[in-house]
Amino acid sequence: MIKKIIISIVVLITFAYVGSAWFFSSKILKLGITECDVEHFVFCGDPSTQAIAFEDVSFETVDGFTIPAWYMPTSNAKHAVLLVHGRTASRHEGMRYAKSIVNAGYSVLAIDLRHPRQDPAILSTMGFHEKKDVVAALDYLETVKGFESIGVMGFSMGAATSMIVMAKDQRIKAGVFSGGYANSMDVLSEQAAIIYGLPRYPLMPLVELFFEWRGDLTSEETDPENYIAQISPRPIYIMHGTADTTVDFSHGERLFAAAKEPKQFWRAEDGAHTRLWQLDKNKAESSVVEFFNRNLQP
Repeated sequence: MIKKIIISIVVLITFAYVGSAWFFSSKILKLGITECDVEHFVFCGDPSTQAIAFEDVSFETVDGFTIPAWYMPTSNAKHAVLLVHGRTASRHEGMRYAKSIVNAGYSVLAIDLRHPRQDPAILSTMGFHEKKDVVAALDYLETVKGFESIGVMGFSMGAATSMIVMAKDQRIKAGVFSGGYANSMDVLSEQAAIIYGLPRYPLMPLVELFFEWRGDLTSEETDPENYIAQISPRPIYIMHGTADTTVDFSHGERLFAAAKEPKQFWRAEDGAHTRLWQLDKNKAESSVVEFFNRNLQP
């Protein structure tokens, strides 16, 4: 009798363990479709709402996905800036910075990373497959628009993804990264603790295993901390808020420590996740423009 009880308890615990890991891997991989959050992104219309001239464009990734984007041209621009949004966001996320960058003489491309908005079957992979979207955007700027000097500004997962692409792709000459994480499993474990009160062990190793298997990926290749040093000698600018409850401020510190010169860091006191524009609009815009002026101009 006791033996049967013990076996039953072990089976139940195992079932709960495996089931919980499967559930949390689904929470990572399967995104809901949400509306643009005006409080967070401020500008939820197309670029014309800011009096920015634009073209609706799209291009294909190497694995066959169509990436929609807004292309905002500037007359006689010799340099372009690519805006890359975060995991649950859209191309609206970078629009707070678009007008100041365009006014500074850069053409801007704001892309939508692959997302269930385009196809319900699309999985979110913490940047692993989304890297192909960023590369496709670089291809578009180079081959269709003729730019050889390209900067990137990424937010959250878009920052992490862009760091890894920049480490491997010399076409990105300068990078601004707001609220990026150093390690994908670390930030997911931290969120599991905050939202669900769950410890990292023993659950997260199995979650990571399911995440890799179901997403057809290697999680180590979603960790920009492993790649950021390879960006040097091209310059980077890391921006991170001390009040970030989505990606802890320590991730920004880790990334800056792992990066090599030239690099700069904005420790944004009381800044929330990727909301540094709302914290200090003038500094956010001017520091980004000054960074690109210094590092993209001949």
